[in-house]
Amino acid sequence: MHYMQVPSHVEYERATSVEHALSLLSRPDTRVLAGGHSLIPMMKLRLAQPEMLVDINSLAELAYIRLDGGQLRIGALARHADLLDSAVVGDRLPIFHDAERVVADPIVRLWGTVGGSLCQADPSEDLSAAFAAARATAVIRGQDGDREVPVREFHLGPYETVVGRGELLAEVRVPVRPGTGSAYEKVARRVGDWSVAAAGAVLRLKDGTIAEAGLGLTAVGAEHFVAAEAEDFLRGRPATEDTFRGAATIAAGSCHPTADQRGPEDYKRHLVAELAARALRRAAERAAISAQRTATA
Repeated sequence: MHYMQVPSHVEYERATSVEHALSLLSRPDTRVLAGGHSLIPMMKLRLAQPEMLVDINSLAELAYIRLDGGQLRIGALARHADLLDSAVVGDRLPIFHDAERVVADPIVRLWGTVGGSLCQADPSEDLSAAFAAARATAVIRGQDGDREVPVREFHLGPYETVVGRGELLAEVRVPVRPGTGSAYEKVARRVGDWSVAAAGAVLRLKDGTIAEAGLGLTAVGAEHFVAAEAEDFLRGRPATEDTFRGAATIAAGSCHPTADQRGPEDYKRHLVAELAARALRRAAERAAISAQRTATA
């Protein structure tokens, strides 16, 4: 006989403004309800048992995507579908279009939020690695004002972030620089599933040499979703296949995958090496196109 799991009793409040939400979140045992696609299933399984849900879905002031000088600014309530549909994102940072195409399914992308994905802090979540590769900054809002935290320091561990009581992730800022290319590659057991492994790359080239490098990894136990040793290897080297393969090998050796129903450790390391090389290759190709466009503008 099968028994349906249901959440325990929980209070519900709909926030009417960011300030109202922050005041509600200052109470003990509160959780933010945005898209709900991660939180509600956890509540059904009693993995999360908040005393109050603070619904922020009506806060249109946090739902935006815009280019502001040298930064892409993404409100925490921007939906996955918004990020995927944004021409600015596709033109300047295609890594996010690549990643969003493989996030769950169209229904989840329509309702799920960028901020919700980051705050869920699931080790297999795609956007965390993409934002880490792009060296994004999280803007956390509290009643005393905003504080900025690099996305690479945002996650303390699985399902844990630096967002404290009475605080809310308000925005994610991503640097946008000429001559930069990016890409995301993923393998899943079926379309829309969590990653078996994935890699995201962001490269800025200067005269064929890698001036800046970001390499994010998903679902393979990479600290802060980043392959830092591989990034160090890439900087200052030519953007060649040998360089990409060398960095990918380092990335595969420095992550910490665990064996589970999605595959054994050696298989996941093999995927990291292959996916990192593919992502770096595509990022370099896009960076070259970006540099040409800048030169002829």
